[in-house]
Amino acid sequence: MAKISVILPTYNEKGNIVKLIEKIFSNLPEDIEIIVVDDDSPDGTWKVVENISKRDGRVKLVRRINQRGLTSAITQGISSSKGQIVVWMDGDFSMPPDVLPRLVGEIGAFDIVVGSRYVKGGKDMRSSRFRVLISKVFDTLAQVFLQVPVRDLTTGFVSAKKEVFNTVSISGEYGEYCVDFLYRAVKQGFKVKEIPYVCLPRLTGQTKTNPNIFKLIRHGCIYIWTVLKLRFSRHSLSTKRRG
Repeated sequence: MAKISVILPTYNEKGNIVKLIEKIFSNLPEDIEIIVVDDDSPDGTWKVVENISKRDGRVKLVRRINQRGLTSAITQGISSSKGQIVVWMDGDFSMPPDVLPRLVGEIGAFDIVVGSRYVKGGKDMRSSRFRVLISKVFDTLAQVFLQVPVRDLTTGFVSAKKEVFNTVSISGEYGEYCVDFLYRAVKQGFKVKEIPYVCLPRLTGQTKTNPNIFKLIRHGCIYIWTVLKLRFSRHSLSTKRRG
C-alpha cells in the first residue's frame, strides 16, 4: 500500500503535467502514488499520463468521459487512492511541489494540513489582482462568520489522513467544496494546521476560471450560499467530537 496518494484533477494540462509529476516525485519519497483524474481533456492530457503510467506504475490515470467537475474529480481520486495520506492540488504549478514535504510531514500531529496563502509567509501571486482581492475578502469574511481557525478556506491545496473521509465527505460544485470540507472537519474535532505557500501564476495554458462576469457572479453566489448554509445549519450548532 502506498503511504501517500497525490491526486491531480486535470483538464487541458498537457503543457504542465509531465514536469509536475517529475517535481512531485523529486519532493516526496518513493512510497507514493500519483493519481491523475482527467476529464477527457481535448488537448490529450490523459494520453500523456497514460504513456507515463505504462513506464511507471506509481502513476495512475482515471480518465472520465462525459463527466466534468473539480469536486467529483477529487472525490473519485480519493476513492481510487491506496495511501494512508491523501493530497490534492491543482495541475498548473500554481501550488509549488516543494511545499509537499511539509504538507505531508505535519500529518500525524494533525489530521489535515492545508497550504495557506493568508498565514505569515504565504502570498497569492496570481495574475488577476481582482480575483486575488475577491478571494482574500471572501476568505476573511468566511473565517469570521463561520468562526473556524482556518484563514484560507478556499485553498484547494490539502493533505489529510485517509480516515478523515470516513467521517467528512467532500461535496459541492466548485471551489466552495473546500469551505464545506474544512468547516465540517473542524466541527467534527479533526486537527487542522495551515502552512504558508506562495500561490503562483499557472506555468502554461489558460485558467479554468471563466472570466465571464455572469459566471463569476454565479460562483460568488455559490460561495456565499455555502457559508450561510453552514453557519445556520444544525451541524454548526452542535459539534460532534471524535472518540
